[in-house]
Amino acid sequence: MRERLDLSIALSDNERTRPVIDGAIGVEGVRLHTTVVHPSEMFWRQLKYADFDVSEMSMSSLLIAASHGDFRWVAIPVFTQRMFFHTRILVRGDRGIKVPADLRGKRVAVPEYQQTSAIWSRGILQNEFGVNQRDIEWFMERTPDMSHGGSTGFKPPDGVKLNQIPASTNIGEMMVKGELDATLLYLTNTNLVDRSSIDLNREASVQPLFADGAAEGRRYYAKTGIYPINHTMVMRRELYEKHPWIPLNVFSAFLNAKEKGVRDARKLLSPWFEVGALGPDAAKGFRADPLAYGVRAARPVLETIAQFVHEQGLTSRRVAVEEVFAKSTLDV
Repeated sequence: MRERLDLSIALSDNERTRPVIDGAIGVEGVRLHTTVVHPSEMFWRQLKYADFDVSEMSMSSLLIAASHGDFRWVAIPVFTQRMFFHTRILVRGDRGIKVPADLRGKRVAVPEYQQTSAIWSRGILQNEFGVNQRDIEWFMERTPDMSHGGSTGFKPPDGVKLNQIPASTNIGEMMVKGELDATLLYLTNTNLVDRSSIDLNREASVQPLFADGAAEGRRYYAKTGIYPINHTMVMRRELYEKHPWIPLNVFSAFLNAKEKGVRDARKLLSPWFEVGALGPDAAKGFRADPLAYGVRAARPVLETIAQFVHEQGLTSRRVAVEEVFAKSTLDV
């Protein structure tokens, strides 16, 4: 039997990763030792301790690290999470916030300022609704030692007022008490990094900014063609330099897992409905896969998040896609 390379891998659990987690899909030439962990914790562990050979990674943190000369990680164009993140903004119903413009001058929370979902939301608020990040007073839940930014040298961008939420409380508690007007994102999943636990969906005082989030997602996609990417896969650069065949083998395995992981027809087609490519709002019928892997298929989305990261003052320059992805994956 041909000898296989032993690699540790960290993954979040969803339909597209589960076949790899369960061992139904393997990586050619590799024996995987898998850890299932929430992304918030996974990224913190990778950025601070480099715990795993291969893992999912925050797109924004990868770009920010690269802009500072930290190239420990090589990206593989497997995108395990996409979402219209701005449709997840929650607001207090008693603060007169009816449209995005009403967020100006308000106290708005975010688990972490540099997290990819927050960058997508702020970029869309600015480019679609004219709301600049400097129009808002921000409150961040994660402490420096438990944040992704603690490992990438995060500093608040010039002109941005950013407050640290005390360790004695959290976003959920502050929203319920009325100490915040809104939150850009809300996470209650148990992990070592996030600490909110209240179910805000049960709070009558809290409601979505976009009453019909699905319709807003379809509107944004119809206008821009962008279905935001949150995570990509990465591997250690030193491992890549020694074994340059790994990225395409990992890519092939996850492509196979994506195709086989979703067996329920409704779940299989849900991304097409989310972007409006199917259903009553579809203008052009069955379009290209909105969850497509690969640099070529996702380049417009990747270049948009790189631009948003730079526009928001989190990188001193716009990091190019070619700087972070394995050379062998640029044509897939």
